[in-house]
Amino acid sequence: MTGQHDSGSSASSGEPAHGHGHGHGHGHGHGHGHEGERGRGGIRGLLAKAGHALAPHSHDSADKTDAALEGSSRGLRVLAVSFGVLLVTAAVQAVIVVMSGSVALLGDTLHNVADALTAVPLAIAFSLGRRAATRRFTYGYGRAEDLAGIAIVLIIAASAVLAGYEAITRLFHPQDMRAVGWVAGAAVVGFLGNEWVARYRIGVGREIGSAALVADGLHARTDGFTSLAVLIGAGGAALGFPLADPIVGLLITVAICFVLRDAAREIYHRLMDAVDPAIVDEAEAILGDVEGVERVGSVRLRWIGHALHAEVEILVGHELSLVDAHAVAVAAEHRLIHDLPRLRAATVHTDPHGPAGADHHAPLTSHR
Repeated sequence: MTGQHDSGSSASSGEPAHGHGHGHGHGHGHGHGHEGERGRGGIRGLLAKAGHALAPHSHDSADKTDAALEGSSRGLRVLAVSFGVLLVTAAVQAVIVVMSGSVALLGDTLHNVADALTAVPLAIAFSLGRRAATRRFTYGYGRAEDLAGIAIVLIIAASAVLAGYEAITRLFHPQDMRAVGWVAGAAVVGFLGNEWVARYRIGVGREIGSAALVADGLHARTDGFTSLAVLIGAGGAALGFPLADPIVGLLITVAICFVLRDAAREIYHRLMDAVDPAIVDEAEAILGDVEGVERVGSVRLRWIGHALHAEVEILVGHELSLVDAHAVAVAAEHRLIHDLPRLRAATVHTDPHGPAGADHHAPLTSHR
């Protein structure tokens, strides 16, 4: 995303600062990550600092997509590995389902298959997100992650319906569970596979700032605990209580529904451009500390894929020249990009602060 300047007039020493918008996509990746990324050093860190010193405000669109490409590449690797692990886990469980006839294990297997399949729309979304912005898709293709989120919600819903149907059917037509020991072993395998995938997805998701990947990791962790619930059904069957199996199957269905609710709420928030209010507070604090900023106006943030984009308004002294006001806007933008985690691009609009009683937006009043 290239930088944008909308000054509307040439610089003059006596001209008031008004109507200036400055947008700058920043793809250098200066410690925007959570947790350990800020402390990353070594040769790569030195090279990054050197490159920034030589070209601190490159407006080359290729430079600005470097961080996005790196994050998407890591996301694709995570999805490929975790997809394989979950498929192997589900395959082992499926064999034991056939041997035992356990509907609780069947529900868990279906859930694991659904969790594995969520990697497919996410992988497509990450691949699309690597594409550069165009004149039609001027913000790029990051929103593909939200569409992938809708697909994930539908997959989770389908797994809940299938698991619930099988559990209810077996509740009214109970059958003895076979190979109880194997069912217990399959439950342990399901837990270990899902917990490994959960740690992997959540860790990388937080590093690259992908809420979809983090949510998918949390989903895998929930799957792991539902796998442990299968042990209860196996224990009940071993003690001569065959209804324990379909009852646990129903409990797993309920657990899937809770995951479905949380996933749907997360995707709804993304589609509605919701952000954590604490991030807005942090952005306002950063802008307020910039020299030359007399007051902070509106701050709007939105997630596009796994990156934040900002549109902010600042008030500067009305006596400043256009050039000086522009310098304050650039400083504010630069501070935002460096200090606000996961922010990739910002547009800063400056308004003159004063003189008293002046309304610099009077012509726009009827349009707001």
